[in-house]
Amino acid sequence: MTFAAQHMRGITTHARLGGIANAFRYGVDYVLIDPDSRAPTPALFSRNRFNLIAVHDRDHGGARGRGEGVAWARRVFAEHGLETRGLEILLLTQPRFLGYWFNPVSFWLALREGQLIAVISEVNNPFGDRHSYLSHHPEFDPIAASDTLVAHKVFHVSPFQRLGGDYRFNFDIRPDRIAIRIALKDGKAGVIATLTGPRAKLTNRAIVGASLRRPAGALRTIGLIYWQALKLKLKGARYRTRPEPPTEEVS
Repeated sequence: MTFAAQHMRGITTHARLGGIANAFRYGVDYVLIDPDSRAPTPALFSRNRFNLIAVHDRDHGGARGRGEGVAWARRVFAEHGLETRGLEILLLTQPRFLGYWFNPVSFWLALREGQLIAVISEVNNPFGDRHSYLSHHPEFDPIAASDTLVAHKVFHVSPFQRLGGDYRFNFDIRPDRIAIRIALKDGKAGVIATLTGPRAKLTNRAIVGASLRRPAGALRTIGLIYWQALKLKLKGARYRTRPEPPTEEVS
């Protein structure tokens, strides 16, 4: 590993399928970190302490707000049969901005000899719940960009989508670029979401630029979620009350 943290100046898109249509496209800033690295990082980025942007272990891995960080991810991979010796585990996430945190989805990426072999998609909803989906081939063969990995939806994310259907994940993790596609299929309904962007060195200049382009960081994200929810409500989309989250952390 040659870096402790990288910047991904990304684009996220969402398109609602069936019934009431809705689509949006926003710029978003993610960081890709090696949680085990002790290499120096820019002055405006910190691990586990306050800064302009920061990543805290308690925000990731395990119960929301009581996370264990990479130790949790390593344990989950091992419990599902993945040999973790020599395994490189990276976290792709939106960082805290001036202490505020919310992230719809983060990704724990497991790589061996530079090849992606497993992913934990860590999903958060606006109601304070979390559930994670583990994606891999049966024998942990490398995951190619063209491979589609399926998981049954068991976690309530949007009050305008019912609890059901299947997620179809596609991961294209390259040394210079990341592209992730998640398609929820539920009969004729569903959602297609993408996250794409180049990988670059995380610098103070990049952090300041991101803060000026998209002020408030994660706070902006939650604001946009509620804005899209209002648009759906005004279009007549049915609101569904929150069901109890699944008891298991990972499926």
